[in-house]
Amino acid sequence: MSYRIFTLFICFLFLFGCKPYETTKVRKNQITYESFRENQRTFPSEDGIIKYIDKGNGPVIVLLHGVPTSGWLYRKMIDPLVAGGYRVVVPDMLGFGSSDSPEGFELYSEQNHARRLLELMNGLGVDTWTQVVHDAGGVWTWELFKSQPNRIVNLVLLNTVLFDDGFYPTIQLQPGIASKTKMWSYRKGIATNNLFKKLFDEGLQQNKLNHLDVEGYKTPLVEGKTDALYYYYSETCNQLPDYRTTFDSIKIPTTVIWGIHDTMLQWPPQQLSVANSFDVKKENIHVIDEKHFLQETKAKKISYIIRDFLSSNKAK
Repeated sequence: MSYRIFTLFICFLFLFGCKPYETTKVRKNQITYESFRENQRTFPSEDGIIKYIDKGNGPVIVLLHGVPTSGWLYRKMIDPLVAGGYRVVVPDMLGFGSSDSPEGFELYSEQNHARRLLELMNGLGVDTWTQVVHDAGGVWTWELFKSQPNRIVNLVLLNTVLFDDGFYPTIQLQPGIASKTKMWSYRKGIATNNLFKKLFDEGLQQNKLNHLDVEGYKTPLVEGKTDALYYYYSETCNQLPDYRTTFDSIKIPTTVIWGIHDTMLQWPPQQLSVANSFDVKKENIHVIDEKHFLQETKAKKISYIIRDFLSSNKAK
């Protein structure tokens, strides 16, 4: 191996070999991605198979992920919510997690994601439910409200996409060969570590995830699931739809649980707009000492806030 090739190889390892997790010990009874997938069920949507968790009995709560995550993000919240007397549905949206990832672009539009979520809920025989949204799960939810405004009866906002003010995505791409090459590098495992290291370092106050945590985020990408990411990073992140009219039409109990140190979806620039648009009461705004991925470090706290919020509304 020539000196030049060797140097390039070392530079390659330095740039792309960084691990997106600390060398922390595996936690006791930690959930593995393999066991998570074993508990997922299958729904044949019009566009492909959607995998989802369906656990518990009682009023339904849907936990909706964003980009580039999946239902895995909520793995620590499922049991606490089930223990509170709820049926918890956690989908991997098409193109994410264990669900199918058919080739396409418009297939992953906000409208199509909303349509498929409605397909899933109709297939499960669920008429109304509480929706918990994070990150891009917000834009899919706003499209759902446009077509079926009466299906969601309670809303929980977790660091989700709302207004241009406060929206600072870590990744923004222009459509074309360069961005498609980046997606290829994620599928091949070349830049996947780099992607998640950047996201977790920016999205957590202290990135103490271990290899089992990260496995659930990385695996779908190296399995080839990047078309949905490409749409979001090259389309939605460059031209966020204006949903203010939709927000004003939403007249249901809403609570906000927000990681105050989030740099991707900042709370201060939009807090008044959110409170006014959704008519959120002061006691239903919960500012959490975390950044973007608050489900990783504050799962139980969030779950109990949601349970208290729903119990309070039920009592009324």
